[in-house]
Amino acid sequence: MRRRVWRIAVASSDAKVINEHFGRANEFFIIDLVSDGTYTFVEKRATAPICVNGEHSQQALSERVEALKDCVAVLVTQIGTLAERALEQNGISVFVQPDYIDSALLKLARYFTKTKFIKPEE
Repeated sequence: MRRRVWRIAVASSDAKVINEHFGRANEFFIIDLVSDGTYTFVEKRATAPICVNGEHSQQALSERVEALKDCVAVLVTQIGTLAERALEQNGISVFVQPDYIDSALLKLARYFTKTKFIKPEE
């Protein structure tokens, strides 16, 4: 059986816990997740926060989505409806999962494997 690899963006301030709101995150940890639950850290991707006082510009949102285009999913603690819709329209699944990163990635690998998840253009 072929091992699948999915690129995931994790909103975290400490690389241990998913603890950031999508729009307020200063960085995303980019991780390649393998179907067996193992993963490799790829990079820490700095991003300018797009949510200020509960509001954001469409331009800032578009730039954030573009910065995460190589990912199939994001893991966050919170996300607004418009941001979630923008990500999903670009083939990026959203998982609101406040948890330890290790635990959340294992759950996500199991879910992706069970549902035979593929990125829309595959």
